[in-house]
Amino acid sequence: KQIEIISPKVIITLGASSSRALIQTEEVISSLRGNFKEYMGIKLMPTYHPAALLRNPNLKKDVWSDMKKVLSVLKKG
Repeated sequence: KQIEIISPKVIITLGASSSRALIQTEEVISSLRGNFKEYMGIKLMPTYHPAALLRNPNLKKDVWSDMKKVLSVLKKG
C-alpha cells in the first residue's frame, strides 16, 4: 500500500531478500542485479546489499553501474 501511495518512478532493492520478495524469483542477486525488472508497473533495480559491499569492496563498481542506470531513467522522466 505504501508503494502505491508514494508512486515512485523507480524502486531500488538492496540484496537478494528484498529483490526476491518483490519480483517473486529464486534467482541469485548476482544474476538479478544490473537489470531492470518490473513491480506493479514500476521499474525495479535489484543491486547488492550494503553489507555485501563491506565484505567485498570490489562490488562497489557494480552498484555504481546500477545507480547510473537508475539515474538515466530518472533523467528521462
